[in-house]
Amino acid sequence: MPQVITMGETMAVFTPCASGPLRYVQDYRLRIAGAESNTAIGLAKLGVGTAWLSRLGEDEFGRFVCNQIRAEGVDCSRVTFDPAHRTGLMIKEAGAGETRVYYYRENSAASFMQPQDLNEGLFAGAGAEKPGILHLTGITPVLSEGCRQTLLAAAAMARRHGLLLSFDPNIRKKLWRDTDYSPLLRDLALQSEIVLLGLDEAEALFGLREPDAIFDRLFADGRARYAAIKNGAQGAWAASAERRLRLPPHPCRCVEPIGAGDGFNAGFLAGILQTGDLETAGRMGCVCGALATQTPGDIEGYPDAAQLRAALAGSGTVYR
Repeated sequence: MPQVITMGETMAVFTPCASGPLRYVQDYRLRIAGAESNTAIGLAKLGVGTAWLSRLGEDEFGRFVCNQIRAEGVDCSRVTFDPAHRTGLMIKEAGAGETRVYYYRENSAASFMQPQDLNEGLFAGAGAEKPGILHLTGITPVLSEGCRQTLLAAAAMARRHGLLLSFDPNIRKKLWRDTDYSPLLRDLALQSEIVLLGLDEAEALFGLREPDAIFDRLFADGRARYAAIKNGAQGAWAASAERRLRLPPHPCRCVEPIGAGDGFNAGFLAGILQTGDLETAGRMGCVCGALATQTPGDIEGYPDAAQLRAALAGSGTVYR
């Protein structure tokens, strides 16, 4: 049985083969993108058993998404294929030092997730021997009311079976439209044992930007056992109830930053599960997040266990 369960929408993504406005782009490469499946793939590459729950359209894009995630070692056996709704799509636009995204996910199969899609046996198995983890993000509950209810049901199921709840707000205001989801995401963060958020997200949710103040709020008012604050190329901070650390960035040559936060999450959660040591988990998160930025796709740069060990040891790979 997996140690980590994730759930959320993963889309088929068209990545342009050239920079500039899409009106001038004629060639694209097909990839996948989804915060939760990104983290699941990052964990699987590091040897952590992981399952991903979602709905996909009963269409070619849905089969492509499932095949790609399963090929990375993630358990996709509980994914529901929906014949009535299509798989969500996303198109990237590459510019000078930034990437824009365009969503085509309204009424997608994933937006019709329901609590009945959850498998209680999977959650019971993940928490059977030692505490597993349910990793959630703030993207899923804003997709639809059904998704919100499914996420809350998953969190309750995790509690019943002794799983730790991991939460990344992953704020996507393009999906919020005219609704302020800050109170919901703030509550989810304070109900989680592991909180992984960006510095800007902490400011948006708690009105705080100083790391110690953010940690004070999470550990005093919430259930947090571990927390990390991500700050991109500036590195990160990590904390437990007993200890707080400043984590310098791991050196890298950034091609595209998308996927770095999910990579950090994978490294950090793997470190907690495999070592239980805050500093090691934080360093693992920084390495995975940095290496994610060195490729144009979300997950292609995530390291396997051997690559991670080499990076932590400061040794490089000899290519020729």
